[in-house]
Amino acid sequence: MLYYALVFLVVALIAGVLGFGGIAGASASIAQVLFFIFLVLFVVSLVMRVARR
Repeated sequence: MLYYALVFLVVALIAGVLGFGGIAGASASIAQVLFFIFLVLFVVSLVMRVARR
């Protein structure tokens, strides 16, 4: 999931440099959502690992 967040971030950066503001904004929003989902799943994974011990 982190891979897809980075891909959308790169797409947003390239689109922003080339002047495609709408695509850059949409890609940045998708990258942000995917990154936060990754963070939540990562924290849940850590909590479950600590709780299992």
